[in-house]
Amino acid sequence: MPTQVVVIHGGDPFETYQDYLTYLKNYRVESIDYFKRKDWKSSLQEKLGDNFDVIAPQMPNKKNARYLEWKIWFDKLIPFLNDGVILIGHSLGGIFLAKYLAENVFPKKISGVFLVAAPFDDSESDYPLVDFALPESLEKFSNQVLKIFIYASKDDKVVPFSDFEKYKRALPTATATVFKDRQHFGQLEFPELIKQIEVLSNK
Repeated sequence: MPTQVVVIHGGDPFETYQDYLTYLKNYRVESIDYFKRKDWKSSLQEKLGDNFDVIAPQMPNKKNARYLEWKIWFDKLIPFLNDGVILIGHSLGGIFLAKYLAENVFPKKISGVFLVAAPFDDSESDYPLVDFALPESLEKFSNQVLKIFIYASKDDKVVPFSDFEKYKRALPTATATVFKDRQHFGQLEFPELIKQIEVLSNK
């Protein structure tokens, strides 16, 4: 049976609907390529091959994300998951998984969780992520996952590197990997992630 790999994409939360509308109006699109862009998530199934089943749900209202909406939708996926599932969260998807697993008991065995360029919203953050804010402790998260991996790049202009350091402190047993030139991990290739997934599942 193929190992299931669930990938949760990023998104943008706003405190008010007016903030969201202002963001849409002011967002600069430089060319039509923006609407056709792809990254490593798009080719993950191809790169991993037939031993894996990549599931990439489109979470509700990506451009105006709300944690409760994402949780409700994610809950609908869980009955179809098998023991040994691997979870990957990129950007807002990373803090979503961290919050979800810190506040809920996952009913299936999780082989590993990957947090890629994930923000860490707490009382000291300069940019509150509304209802995606993390609880005080991530202990429940770490206790129900066999392996946790966190990735960050020092030149990320979206999520400050200090958030990576917060995850390191909150998840002391996690394997932490730092890059210098991946920005917010929008690249087409992510071989380090592919290799670690393969090692994790021994396939």
